[in-house]
Amino acid sequence: MNRKALWGVISVILAALTITMVANMSKDFSFANLLEVIRNANFGWIIAAVVCMFGFIWFEGAAIYVTGKALGYRSLRHHGIIYGAADVFFSAITPSASGGQPASAYFMVKDGMSIPAATTVLLINLIMYTLALLTVGGINLIIRFRLFLDLAVGAKALVIIGIIILVLLCVGFYMALRKASILERVCMALIRILTKFHFMRHPKKYQEKLSRKMLEYQECSDIIAGHGKMLRQIYVLNLLQRLSQLGVTFMMFMAVGKGLEVSYNSFAIQSFVAMGSNSIPIPGGMGGADYLMIKGFKLLVGSEAANMEMLCRGFTFYICVITSAVIVLIGYLVRKMNKRLER
Repeated sequence: MNRKALWGVISVILAALTITMVANMSKDFSFANLLEVIRNANFGWIIAAVVCMFGFIWFEGAAIYVTGKALGYRSLRHHGIIYGAADVFFSAITPSASGGQPASAYFMVKDGMSIPAATTVLLINLIMYTLALLTVGGINLIIRFRLFLDLAVGAKALVIIGIIILVLLCVGFYMALRKASILERVCMALIRILTKFHFMRHPKKYQEKLSRKMLEYQECSDIIAGHGKMLRQIYVLNLLQRLSQLGVTFMMFMAVGKGLEVSYNSFAIQSFVAMGSNSIPIPGGMGGADYLMIKGFKLLVGSEAANMEMLCRGFTFYICVITSAVIVLIGYLVRKMNKRLER
């Protein structure tokens, strides 16, 4: 928990440095100009952007609930948004989004889900989440290939590296989901390393417990694999989650009167950013994502790029992370209050 707090502080510092970097990248940018843009924006489109931002959190929770339901956990319906918010928040403040799934798993286990079941649920959602991004990004790459080619060389390199990483992750997650032996070997190796450095005592006890849990994990994986209709439903929910996130940028461009053509191009750019930011192993892809957005938006709106980057990144990342933190905090406090009432 202390490590996550440390990364939270680092994330705040990185956010401040990133905003400063973006502000300094354009001589035409000023916070006064940004406020003027916001004041003149169409309020209806702003509301639509907020709905999309919230949808990014909600659809993840819905996908987790549907997966858990297939494993017999039907009482998690109203907790789904907390799992989604925990993933979004802790992914944003930890390197390579490594803290999101453990945070979701923490709340799921606290709500009565077994550890193997929670692991299965999160792995299948990671696969579908990655496939959804590759689907949207791949389609935009095909129909807006000229736009991709117009990006700076560094930006194109980040996008290509990001796509390769996403494909490798998708294959790795699938192998870990379908072959419990692979995941078991990784965990056994981790136990040996922890024992070697004296972080763990009595490794045999943990190895035996792991073997038992892996049998349950394989059973959960087999159940999930046998639900084709449910898998398609999870994929659609993850696709809607991705479209919600990318839709924020489209709505913001519409809000400032850029029209359908430019707004759709901004949507395509945002999908390139979402893929390319995976090549930056720092919290929230900060710095890398901002660089990609600036370079992409310059192709669309020239000197207004920094204003639009701040506006879109503010909603797709900063406000979304703050909203997720509030949801997680409320969920945590409500859970503690309910436990006290039960006692």
